[in-house]
Amino acid sequence: MRLPARLILAAAAGAAVALAFPPYGWWPLLLVGLLCLIALLHGLAPGRGALVGLVFGVAYMGLLLPWMRVNGADSWVGLTILESLFFGAFGWAAARVRTHRWWPLATPALWAGVEMVRSHVPFTGFPWGKIAFALTDSPLAAYVRYLGVPALGALVVLLVAVLWWAILRLPGTGKRSLPAAATATIGVIAVLAAGAVLPVGLAGEQRPVRVAAVQGGIPGTGANGMGEQREVVANHARATQQYAADVRAGEATAADVVIWPENSTDIDPLTDAQTAATIASAADAVNVPMLVGALTAGSTPHTLRNVGIVWSPTTGPGDMYVKRNLVPFGEYIPMRDLIAPLISRLDQIPRDFEAGEQVGVLDLGPVVVGDAMCYDVAFEGVAAPAVRAGAELLVVQTNNATYVETGQPAQQWAISRMRALETGRDLVVASTNGISGIVAADGDVLSKSTDSDAVVLTATVHRADGLTSAVRFGTVLEWGLALLGLLALLATLLTGARGERPRASSTGSAAERTDSDRVDQGATGPPREPVGQP
Repeated sequence: MRLPARLILAAAAGAAVALAFPPYGWWPLLLVGLLCLIALLHGLAPGRGALVGLVFGVAYMGLLLPWMRVNGADSWVGLTILESLFFGAFGWAAARVRTHRWWPLATPALWAGVEMVRSHVPFTGFPWGKIAFALTDSPLAAYVRYLGVPALGALVVLLVAVLWWAILRLPGTGKRSLPAAATATIGVIAVLAAGAVLPVGLAGEQRPVRVAAVQGGIPGTGANGMGEQREVVANHARATQQYAADVRAGEATAADVVIWPENSTDIDPLTDAQTAATIASAADAVNVPMLVGALTAGSTPHTLRNVGIVWSPTTGPGDMYVKRNLVPFGEYIPMRDLIAPLISRLDQIPRDFEAGEQVGVLDLGPVVVGDAMCYDVAFEGVAAPAVRAGAELLVVQTNNATYVETGQPAQQWAISRMRALETGRDLVVASTNGISGIVAADGDVLSKSTDSDAVVLTATVHRADGLTSAVRFGTVLEWGLALLGLLALLATLLTGARGERPRASSTGSAAERTDSDRVDQGATGPPREPVGQP
């Protein structure tokens, strides 16, 4: 197959993978798209593999991230191109290792390594779009409890790599090893089927606690001036007070704790008496501990903090969690002195946020929660460390007001549900007006808002004190896979192995036999030069 045709199919493969994610949620397309990518890399030199990977990434990220357009079309295009470079690197590396017999094992390790790198660089990284996040409603989702998100992604790539290995051994493809192809295919089907019966749910002892998630609703984006900001906190207090009135009237069940979302006040309640009084009135009404999302002053006059504050009806504000993973160009400007003068739109972010350093474990009295603030939840270093530090319930405080009527809230909701499965913890999402909800540890939805109006969601969840395998070993697996991929790549470089080039037939329609086929069959001696040009 000539390169232009491969590039067209690579774009289609990337689009298929993107459609596996919410708001579409057609998860089988994830397997189809990745299988197509693996097949397209077959027979390519590394340079052309990089080009195929790049085109795949542009289609994948471009279709996954159109919600970035609310920040400007240039933000969407820029982030798409930046993230696509990582998939270009994967294409280059995967084409490199295809000359070796063990490429079906090396390829998923390379994928895990690329996902790991792009989750950390540039700046704070961008883990959005990890392929495991598309699998929340698939039979493969249960594996996340045992492997963690990064290794689940590697497992999916392993399955499609093995399936392509089997296809290459079907009659008419040059190798004609039907028993091997059948065995590999049965193995893939068995892994898919086993996922449907793997145990999931709460890890450890189960002790009930009643929670309430308050979605107060906001005007506009909740960021336009002090008056609107006061209306946001007033809305959340009003919804909480109405819920308390319903409890007194016997129309609702009392909660043990109440969760407010991120940015439920953008006015510092630690320094603004009016805001503090508004929050205190709500806490007094429900007479239980609340977790409030707020902006507070940073360590300098030029910085802010995005925090979750424990607010007691008796003692007021207490412990807090400072958001650890900040949004570049949203909550801080990297290289501000250099970049900000060039983009006038960045004047809307006059002060940078400070990132927290502590794991978000907060004692709410009846329950110890592991807190994540919006974007936080996509990062590996948030939920699992909080559970290891004693969190019995996970909480995601979020504000997706800017992205209402886009796919971003649904994508974040899927990520949150995957974290519940991964950690064996029930999970509460409180949003200003996006998607609020309560999720069981097996991923089932206990309660979910259906629109952006004010609502209080309640459910009985359970405290858990055990650790899943993913929480215990997920980080080790991620690093181990990344190291394996790096070693595989180094092995090809050190041995001077070249990427594959297809042996085109005179008609261009016959099955091609590549140099890697010779390696797989144990051929010795240097590979021969290809007869035709791909």
